[in-house]
Amino acid sequence: MSIESLFKQSTQVCLTGVRLVGYVGLQQLWLNPQGVILDIQPASTQLDSQAVVDLGGDWLSLGGVDLQINGALGLAFPDVGESEDSDRLTAIAQFLWQQGVDAFLPTIVTTAVAKIERSLAVFADLVADPQPQTAQVLGVHLEGPFLNPAKRGAHPPEFLLPLEVEQVKRVLGDCSSAVKLITLAPELDPTGAAIAYLREQNIIVSLGHSLATAAEANRAFAQGATMVTHAFNAMPGLHHREPGLLGAALVRPDVWCGVIADGQHICPIMLEILLRTQRDGKGLFLVSDALAPLGLPDGVYPWDSRQIEVRAGTARLPDRTLAGTTLSLLTGAKNLVESGICDLATAIALVAEAPRQAIGLPGLAIGQPADNLLRWRQDAGTGKVSWHRLFDYRDTAGNV
Repeated sequence: MSIESLFKQSTQVCLTGVRLVGYVGLQQLWLNPQGVILDIQPASTQLDSQAVVDLGGDWLSLGGVDLQINGALGLAFPDVGESEDSDRLTAIAQFLWQQGVDAFLPTIVTTAVAKIERSLAVFADLVADPQPQTAQVLGVHLEGPFLNPAKRGAHPPEFLLPLEVEQVKRVLGDCSSAVKLITLAPELDPTGAAIAYLREQNIIVSLGHSLATAAEANRAFAQGATMVTHAFNAMPGLHHREPGLLGAALVRPDVWCGVIADGQHICPIMLEILLRTQRDGKGLFLVSDALAPLGLPDGVYPWDSRQIEVRAGTARLPDRTLAGTTLSLLTGAKNLVESGICDLATAIALVAEAPRQAIGLPGLAIGQPADNLLRWRQDAGTGKVSWHRLFDYRDTAGNV
């Protein structure tokens, strides 16, 4: 009998035999007829209610939160600005929901200030008008234009700007409230005035595309930066005498690092080293860093004034510079588990709990709607990971 049909017969439904991140042993969740979590208790064998569903030890979690995603279904978020883009963005939000993502920060990479302003104006409306069963836009992630030219990666150099308060104001324009997160290179402003201004606007500051030393990074963290963008990428590697930006971040309990787990951006050995730096499951979260061809087949696609070629989910510029990926957030979690880098509980936390903590959102708790939940399973024989929405049984592989 399905969970939905049980709600027609009872005022409450109990999901038992459930595993939850942060809980020891099997748990049971009590839901009201609206599907809201009423209680979470250790699993009991003495349940009198007939409205009981035993999930057999499967994991439940909130959906993923993607704090760095550049586009999907052929639309690059820096190109948003036309009236017809609203419908395309709605389709993307629905697509991401089907891919297990509850919420996301559309990421606008370095481009002309006028384009940033147009995109921010569109996203401001979406932030204010969340829709059911679509991934919610929590705000925009500006990745640039205040980046170190020597670590710009695929960002076009002609649009990079100096990290000055007046330039920050110019980029934010009248839509600063739509910006949730910004990536910048802190060594471009030793005074810290720009970081201070951004924190006054309640914008989270992440360090990236940077040559900052450990001392410069620690100064930025003291000034209010709390995150690092795509760890290891577009920054110096760890060195035993100069740990740099990443080394400084990994030992701080108040800093979170985003990680791309597509198998290309970071070697599996380095991923494992990163995971070992976690402090009580905190410090790291996964991002997709997915580009506009997410949801489309491999091929050649436009990317600003250039082109990218997508092969097996990896996107590169014509000179083979790594531009990003077209793999979804939850695919990164599956990759970690199926390659033996971490267990399923850790992978779930990296996409569902950790990104929420990093931006101050609550994790799984009493009072939240259960129709958002994902049900995860790992096949004992093959080790393969699958998931689906708790109230959606169309495809147990996690695809719609």
